[in-house]
Amino acid sequence: MPYNAFQTTALGTIIRSVSGNRLLKYHDEIDIPERYRKGGATGNNVSTKTGQSLQEKHSRPNAPYAQSSDEPRRDSQATIVDEQADQTPKAPKEKTVDSPSGSGSDDRMANNDLQAEEGTKDDPNLVTWYGDDDPENPQNWSTSYKSFVAIQMSFLTFAVYIGSSIYSSGIEGVMAQFTVSQTTALVGLTVFVIGYGIGPMLWSPVTELSNVGRMPVYVGTLFIFVALQFPTIYANNIHTLLAMRFLAGFFGSPALAVGGATMGDMFKPKHLAYAIGVWGCGAVCGPVIGPLLGGFTYQAKGWTWPLWVLVWLSGACLVMIIIFFPETSSKNILHRRMVRLRKVTGNNELKTQAMIDSSHLSGGQIISETLFRPFVLFFDPILLVYNTYLALIYGLLYIWFESFPLVYMQVHGFNPGESGTAFMGIFVGAWAACAVFCWYIHKYLEPIFDANDGMIPCPEIRLYPAPIAAVCIPIAMFGFGWSGQYESVHWIVPTIFTAFFGIGAFVLFQCIFAYFGDVFYTEMGSVLTLNDLFRASWGAAFPLFANALFKHLGIGGGNSLLGGLACLFIPAPFLFIKYGHKIREKSRFAANKS
Repeated sequence: MPYNAFQTTALGTIIRSVSGNRLLKYHDEIDIPERYRKGGATGNNVSTKTGQSLQEKHSRPNAPYAQSSDEPRRDSQATIVDEQADQTPKAPKEKTVDSPSGSGSDDRMANNDLQAEEGTKDDPNLVTWYGDDDPENPQNWSTSYKSFVAIQMSFLTFAVYIGSSIYSSGIEGVMAQFTVSQTTALVGLTVFVIGYGIGPMLWSPVTELSNVGRMPVYVGTLFIFVALQFPTIYANNIHTLLAMRFLAGFFGSPALAVGGATMGDMFKPKHLAYAIGVWGCGAVCGPVIGPLLGGFTYQAKGWTWPLWVLVWLSGACLVMIIIFFPETSSKNILHRRMVRLRKVTGNNELKTQAMIDSSHLSGGQIISETLFRPFVLFFDPILLVYNTYLALIYGLLYIWFESFPLVYMQVHGFNPGESGTAFMGIFVGAWAACAVFCWYIHKYLEPIFDANDGMIPCPEIRLYPAPIAAVCIPIAMFGFGWSGQYESVHWIVPTIFTAFFGIGAFVLFQCIFAYFGDVFYTEMGSVLTLNDLFRASWGAAFPLFANALFKHLGIGGGNSLLGGLACLFIPAPFLFIKYGHKIREKSRFAANKS
């Protein structure tokens, strides 16, 4: 683990704070850059003291502070943007707000340090990176360390997402203890899902604040998430149980919406899809593994024990991220740098680009950008179609889960624990799709990046695998329903059909999120927040009518209705591949219209 990254972990931050910053010192607290000393720097006479002389920086073509003495002086608003050695072009400069526009607002810009973080301005008081190879820049971390952080992010997402389906394993126990109907007991699932749909409306913007960052939000909310499991387990009435479940979903939500932004902090667009894939697998594994773990523990110990498993998983994750999870937001890393440089230099005029960008915004404007922007995007045709599609898939997943006990317990005689193993078909399908999708990126998309200076020439290229995935969803529904309702058909047959859902859902989410990133990169935070709200709303509502659906239509008929709904959206990927460029031209919010 890099030393400079450990300093930004929760544990490293605590150690520095308790020791009065005497331990885990940064190099610029020991070797103070002359550039930032009060009255000690001019626009063209800068020294950054990072182990290289000023002459060495001048000799390096991409040196961020190097300017020839006869170069015209730029005012404080002119930006010089570094060119990366790999000639990766940067997205057009857009207005950046130190406010929160939500998670992942810089995801599709070539680097997380695109604007002032990577470039410099001719302002001796502007705190930026010390060079192309600044070790504090998350883009410069080693591939192995980035992968380690990505795995932590995936585990965090898994530890929260599992909280939805693991509860459903003990529904019968909740019904018996609180003397409520199945629909009322299922509300414990729906309020959790609603909670993690609403939560990003607050948490995503907070992670974009330069003086907050991502790590404190992840650690703080996960701590509350773990703590809320105890009043849930010991609830003495159904109302307390439901309230605690909602709050748990609300506080557990940051990882579910901001995970993509964290990956974008570290990985360039060429490799970002791999990281998003790893994160996506964590998101898929949560709802799928939940019934497996919850089924056996409920069978052995009762309805509260699946929640104890959730405590152990999320608690272990909390310990891990406190020790190992670093800050990845470049805005926050530079803000920390500015704060400590102000302290050691006495120069209170130091500032970051994020401070400059937000200086003209009032509190009302920040609130408007934060809370209302996602709703402004609601009726954009691209977002309306694909958000509805992804929300439908999410809703189908949760209502479909309610038919699994009917197939495996009523038809094939499985016990609750054995019934949970049937969800492994989705798990296997999703991971198989991840492997094939990564191969596809390597063999097909990476050469396109290389041939076009690090950019995708047409966003619709991202959607090429989507039609195949769109067909997989109804195949899973029809195949599972009609093979699962007959005892004479071996149980492995419907289980095989569940794998098609894992394949379809994984590939569709990867393709559509990547497409969103290419088309709406300046609005990506609000786009992801709106999508999360869409998905959670449908995922929360669908299970409530599962009992009536399968009671009146049966296993085959109910699943056929769900498959028919999935068929309605099969044309969407085909239409966007062919006409997407025309739709983008007419979109009010698409940043990429060409």
